[in-house]
Amino acid sequence: MTTPGWEIQGGALSLIDEAGDTRLLSPDEIYSALVEKRPSADWIPTSVDGLRPSRYPLVPTLMISEGSDNKAPSYSITSTSRGVEVPLDLADLERGHKVADSVWYPIEPAASAEIRELVQSTGVTLGAAASLKAFLAIRKAAGTGASIEDRTADQAISPLAFTPPGDDVPAGVQATLYPYQISGWRWLKFLLVEGVGGLLADEMGLGKTLQIISALSDSGGAPLRPALIIAPGSLLENWRREIAKFAPHLSVLKHHGALRTGRPSELKDYDVVVTSYDNVVRDNSLLNMILWKVIVLDEAQFIRNPDAQRTKAVKRLQREAGLAVTGTPVENRLLDLWSIVDFVLPGYLGDAKTFGSEYADDVDGAAKLEPLVSPLMLRRRVAEVAQDLPSRIDIPQVVELDEGEIAAYDAERERIHAEYGAAATLVALTSLRRFCAHPDLMSGNAATADAMSFSKFRRMDEIVEEIFTRGEKVIIFTSFTAMADMIARHIKARFGAFAGVIDGRLPIDDRQPLIDRFSAVHGGAALVLNPKAGGAGLNITAANHVIHYNPEWNPALEDQASARAHRRGQQLPVTVHRLLVADTVEDVVDERLTRKRVISGTAVVGLEGREDDYGDIVAALMRSPSKGA
Repeated sequence: MTTPGWEIQGGALSLIDEAGDTRLLSPDEIYSALVEKRPSADWIPTSVDGLRPSRYPLVPTLMISEGSDNKAPSYSITSTSRGVEVPLDLADLERGHKVADSVWYPIEPAASAEIRELVQSTGVTLGAAASLKAFLAIRKAAGTGASIEDRTADQAISPLAFTPPGDDVPAGVQATLYPYQISGWRWLKFLLVEGVGGLLADEMGLGKTLQIISALSDSGGAPLRPALIIAPGSLLENWRREIAKFAPHLSVLKHHGALRTGRPSELKDYDVVVTSYDNVVRDNSLLNMILWKVIVLDEAQFIRNPDAQRTKAVKRLQREAGLAVTGTPVENRLLDLWSIVDFVLPGYLGDAKTFGSEYADDVDGAAKLEPLVSPLMLRRRVAEVAQDLPSRIDIPQVVELDEGEIAAYDAERERIHAEYGAAATLVALTSLRRFCAHPDLMSGNAATADAMSFSKFRRMDEIVEEIFTRGEKVIIFTSFTAMADMIARHIKARFGAFAGVIDGRLPIDDRQPLIDRFSAVHGGAALVLNPKAGGAGLNITAANHVIHYNPEWNPALEDQASARAHRRGQQLPVTVHRLLVADTVEDVVDERLTRKRVISGTAVVGLEGREDDYGDIVAALMRSPSKGA
């Protein structure tokens, strides 16, 4: 026979019976014996040496605490008894009681059951948070009054905090990524493995496209086939070319134009399908027959209006994960961001009406919203990662014409070919280059034309808008006087910003004073320059963005122009955007520039024509956007 008694081990209280066996009593049985002195059997002792039973149950709370050094938050279970904090674990909740500091506590069963259910349903483990999906679920539960105390509720959390560490680089990508781009790829890969969407909102010039391509090439799990990229129609060719350049092993279909397929089986034959927002509306039933591994929205501000037809069409598509890409996640109001987040993680921010009443369109509303969206939105600024960047970032901006523009371009190309034939010259070719600047330059109506009626001009407008949103300045180069006036007039009217023009019409003595006025502007401003007038002798380091609106026949002219901003005294990396209309004379000009630079081994080559000019002219006349390259 054994003398019955109580045993304390690992925070648990158990009973040793007369046979020497260990019994695990329920909290109610222990409470009856030790607190009420009414044991369920006469042989059960009603006291424990050195242990004081409490009649006040612990009410457990799941605690979310801030991680140290920008690490992921952590979970713990805690409770308080008369001002004293008592830590708990899941085992304590399972048995319903806890021994701590010589006190036995019962644990309130309803809160205990709620926390155990939360932990089981979300898959969280105590300690550092490993799953973003689980973290978001726990956070959402905290907002509904669950037994959760979120000490991170009013703090922004770095989305990179959840990304597992590593030193790998994306497989299959033919590029050397900068450290911040590798971090972005790891984050995207982590999201895709988790099946959670995200918003890549890096500033312009930081290579968002390359980071997305890296994730499509190496997602850390099963192949992301099929993947769908939705972009403005004018940028589809840019995506096709960038994927072919950086991840040539991925098969890509550009689902666009009158001859696009109507069969889902043909779409599924490709790793990546690239299509436009307009085609998502037109072909919604077709695209919705496929469960996409991932859908990527480029220029995701295109779905900022939740009531727009394109927004509804995009959100109807079936997907395992959604990624959004935009440098301007909020253009006009916080509802813009709600609409984008509602795509990447449907329902996370509630419905639009509730969101609008909860978050005012002001600084306070934005501050209140930031902790919720911060784990889902990766946004790096050029100034923050400048040490990783080269002093000059060149970004190709390949633009496609729409069907009407293609027909008009081909008509002009055929007219020139019929009129000049083998006698075609650079002068004749200038007509096609003028068309690629803006078709209204052909008619002489540029002064009264609708500038935004042309695909290429709309792309330039989007770039300028993002630059101005950052409060930065831009130099825009164009060879055509009427185009320079159109650009300056549009920028003044659309943005209310300073826009000066420097070309042969402005006396040389008046040019530096205009640059000084431009440099003195606080915030966004533009200078529109002719590359010959503005290409030498000017120092415009107030601007850290350059847009070449139309490529120049002579590479030296273009490089000298870029050097106006990219020179000593410039504090930030200079971003050089080269707008290029796909499968037109501009493609031939671009190929010529590349060839000249490779041959010369330097950016500086002669300004005069060479014997291969004629071959380039013939190639330009043969290139048709209706047939492709």
